[in-house]
Amino acid sequence: MNLEHARSQMLRQQIRAWEVLDDRVLEALGSTLREQFVPAGYADVAFADLEIPLAHGQHMMSPSVEGRLLQSLQIEPVERVLEIGTGSGFLTACLARLADTVVSIDIFAAFIDAARPKFEQLDLANVELRVADGLALDYEGEFDAIAVTGSVPELDDHFIRMLRPGGRLFLVTGREPIMEAQLVTLHAYGSWTRQSLFETLLTPLVNADTPPPFVL
Repeated sequence: MNLEHARSQMLRQQIRAWEVLDDRVLEALGSTLREQFVPAGYADVAFADLEIPLAHGQHMMSPSVEGRLLQSLQIEPVERVLEIGTGSGFLTACLARLADTVVSIDIFAAFIDAARPKFEQLDLANVELRVADGLALDYEGEFDAIAVTGSVPELDDHFIRMLRPGGRLFLVTGREPIMEAQLVTLHAYGSWTRQSLFETLLTPLVNADTPPPFVL
């Protein structure tokens, strides 16, 4: 496979075709070597516009969804970003090229352990990795942008509370077969608005769809 040709085709035919036109986002996606992040045995589809299976029943987002996520958040070089779901680490690396600092958490320690040496090899010193459940984080007003890489059944204010005023949250809500990508923006005095972006399907966050405990 000609990797540079495949990368160029991905950017032109998949990402640009889905109206991802932000130059900084395209540069981040193009300069981060996606083939270094796909699991063994999937190198031949590294640039295909599909989800790639990871361990623990998780998936690597398709390039087009990654592009739309990055563009929607409009990350500035001075901003602090939270990523919920490190997964393969590819999106984390792209976020790190756009932001000042990225805090990336994953419930599976194996994903964190596999991603850390890749970031060191890429000299991405602005990534902080943590093993944690994204639904149990206790951050309060610390982030300019949050990327949630797994779906949740519905929007609640758990993620919104972690935003600073002016902060943006990307997440996918709903259940199969209907899910919706949304951008939530936190305004002054705690008010917020949300914008529907597109329909997609995304693997649920671990523990996101756990039924409430039965109470007598």
